[in-house]
Amino acid sequence: MASTPVSKAHGLPPASNYSICSMEAGNFTHGLMGVNLQMDSATSTTLWITILAVCLIVVSARLIQGVVSLLRHIFNLDADHVQQAYWARNGNTSWPWLKKRLIYAPLIKKRHNRNSQWGRLNMGTLPSRLHTILLILYILSNIVYCCFLNYNTCNKVAILAELRGRTGHLAFVNMMPLMVFAGRNNVLIPLLRVSFDTFNIFHRWISRLVVIEAIAHTIAWMAVKNIADLHAKQQSTMVRAFKDNSFLSWGLASLFAMIIILFQASSAIRHLAYETFLHLHQILAFIAFLGAAIHGHQGRLPLTNYVYVTVGLWFLERGMRWSMIAYRNFGFRSSTRVTVEALPEACRVTYQLKRPWQMRPGCHVYAHFPTLTWSLSSHPFSIAWYDNRPDTIESEKLPTTTADLANTLPSRNNTTTITLIMSKKSGMTAKLHARALAAPSNMISIPGYIEGPYGGLESLHSYGTVLLFAGGVGITHQLSHVRDLLASYTACTSAVRKIVLIWSVRTQDAFDWVHPWMSEILQMPNRREVLKVLLFVTKPRHAGDVVSRSAQVQMFGGRCKPGRIVEEEFEKRKGAMAVTVCGPGAFADEVRGAVRERVEEGVVDFQEESFSW
Repeated sequence: MASTPVSKAHGLPPASNYSICSMEAGNFTHGLMGVNLQMDSATSTTLWITILAVCLIVVSARLIQGVVSLLRHIFNLDADHVQQAYWARNGNTSWPWLKKRLIYAPLIKKRHNRNSQWGRLNMGTLPSRLHTILLILYILSNIVYCCFLNYNTCNKVAILAELRGRTGHLAFVNMMPLMVFAGRNNVLIPLLRVSFDTFNIFHRWISRLVVIEAIAHTIAWMAVKNIADLHAKQQSTMVRAFKDNSFLSWGLASLFAMIIILFQASSAIRHLAYETFLHLHQILAFIAFLGAAIHGHQGRLPLTNYVYVTVGLWFLERGMRWSMIAYRNFGFRSSTRVTVEALPEACRVTYQLKRPWQMRPGCHVYAHFPTLTWSLSSHPFSIAWYDNRPDTIESEKLPTTTADLANTLPSRNNTTTITLIMSKKSGMTAKLHARALAAPSNMISIPGYIEGPYGGLESLHSYGTVLLFAGGVGITHQLSHVRDLLASYTACTSAVRKIVLIWSVRTQDAFDWVHPWMSEILQMPNRREVLKVLLFVTKPRHAGDVVSRSAQVQMFGGRCKPGRIVEEEFEKRKGAMAVTVCGPGAFADEVRGAVRERVEEGVVDFQEESFSW
């Protein structure tokens, strides 16, 4: 039987055969009746153009920053602090103004990464001012697209049908950035030099937007269905429609999964039992995408391919992750070896990797311990220390046979050793610490593997002065920077002339975490010329324990005051200044606030390493 041609504008037969004014409400409860496909396509195209435009703006800004950083690096390689003074001054007023009031600014006052508490419940963190503006604009654009309907139609039921189509269309479209932003191997991270933590913020808010659009899509259909039943003067057939129609049933299943995710992914629940949340979240997301895919396929909806592509991207990203994990940690004869040493309130975890890795300062990895947790979950940790060493020759004796000759040839491979410090909290880290502490030597070997490295997007080599703030276990992020900057200063490959490491801890016990590496750093060539270490112990056991070793390594009792330190070092800076921080949210917010007070007085750039979840 020949099919009736369909109008692209509303999914209706031509006006010569039917009139939208005379249509019964029941005609709008199924298929594409009343759906404005042309306008739906225009809204999704506009949405993609907007996302692309934002990405191009960020890339352009990063390119300009990169050129300035490269020029500053090149011209300051052999410059003294007097010659670097040119790069310490702001070249204009607009960029510092933007940094203070938009780029580095928290949403309100100083709070950004400090967790909000309601009793014992963790209510999460606030997005920055820039993030908030971008999110508001994105959400408002979706609202405008949903409200851009044909209000002049003589059949008001058609407006609900068009709203149903628009909200469903946008929910499908938004699923793609939702999934891309959730991936650790998101290609936009290195391209835009934007952290995974930032993309995670957008992932959460876009997911809420998708759920709201899916709810609006369902409510619009239910309203039309209810009107149709009233016009037909019959009892509501809505329940029967969902029961007898798999197209509607799968759509409803997807919606229910999304609604559960909306509440299950709240910060309070995430922090109560993260591993349980993570795996339930993944199961619910799978149900939501599966239901949406079947719903779109059975209804022959135009954007079903969006769901297929989105699911394909998820499998591709997961496949890449597990392929790299297998390649870097496992072999035919051996695999990554893990040693865990119990320390005061922490563990020192050392990985001897199967294959060599190339590290960048400031990187982090995800640690997996299959025998400690029932799941395949992983946790992020900054790399505290790493070594790439050639494989040793097994024997120093002269070879006497062909076999001996083969055995004494040096290997082309390097052995990479990575060490993490895991502060004892709850869950996996508590189990790991308890097991190591129970061993006779406070040290155990345990199956495990790591994924990464991630991060390390920014280089500090072009700055004359670098301030590295660390709170608690955040020292692990800063140690690799100190080591790298000292080595580059000795090799004359960076512009750095002054490094200040500021570490705030509760008790002196934390010093045991990094003692061997700090000793190695303090023995590096030219360390006294550029490095100063400031240690703050907020709760010393005895006042006499707080003793400064030298002018380069000073210890203080009480809280660290980032504002005072930034002010003092800013006045004595050499060239452009970079301030980085890794630590508790409240501590990081104080450092951010101190930097914002100085950005308009000279070149000061701010970087923060955080793992908000």
